[in-house]
Amino acid sequence: MILQHKGINIFYTDQGKGSAVVLLHGFLENISMWDELTPILSKKNRVICIDLLGHGKTDCLGYVHTMELMAEAVTAVLKHLKIRRSTFIGHSMGGYVALAFAEENPDALKGLCLMNSTASADTPEKQQNRDRAILAVKQNHKSFIRMAIVNLFRPKNRTLYADKIKKIRKDAQETPLQGIVAALEGMKIRNDREALLHFTPFKKMLVAGKKDPVLHYDTLVEQTQNTEVKLVTLPDGHMSHIENKDELLLNLTHFIEKI
Repeated sequence: MILQHKGINIFYTDQGKGSAVVLLHGFLENISMWDELTPILSKKNRVICIDLLGHGKTDCLGYVHTMELMAEAVTAVLKHLKIRRSTFIGHSMGGYVALAFAEENPDALKGLCLMNSTASADTPEKQQNRDRAILAVKQNHKSFIRMAIVNLFRPKNRTLYADKIKKIRKDAQETPLQGIVAALEGMKIRNDREALLHFTPFKKMLVAGKKDPVLHYDTLVEQTQNTEVKLVTLPDGHMSHIENKDELLLNLTHFIEKI
């Protein structure tokens, strides 16, 4: 389905009945990343998947897609669907968007799951890496996507999931150059939101891959210390919905049921 927002199209799907669960994909992904999870989650819940700005079938909105700007688009979809409270599950960049939404609308959340994501801002080193990525994308965006996708998986899984990696790459190739750069610019300047892990009333869970090539596992563990955030450790990389699908699904369904 398509919603008009600030003169652009926002694409989303709405399946099932029950308590609302909002799924937000990561960088270079789109709602198709949830294809194997949605049929199961929508058996008992109303599941809303949204293509974030400049990804999937959602248009770009300028040249810097801040996490706040993306969260506004999510808010517009939920308002249109008359959903007042929901549980968010955000993968990687989707987690950053979920945190931006939570900061603005803490009472609209029943629960928040950061899936292979972090509440902290980019370090100066990470910001430099984003700038390098922007240059690489502008020089050859197909080559950048090819490298970026494979680097999300634990090395030993790259051959095991070769077919899935191929499909993810194919989908990612459809992300427009403007959308890729705007997201990188937005992630680079995002705020630190670790305080939300401490001072918000809704239920929280963080899913971390022990061998995540993108996020340091130990840093994620530190973030959850002295909070009520449930930490779920999975054995593999950044793509838990593929590398550890069954364990992830078990934890997600349990998390949603307990809210």
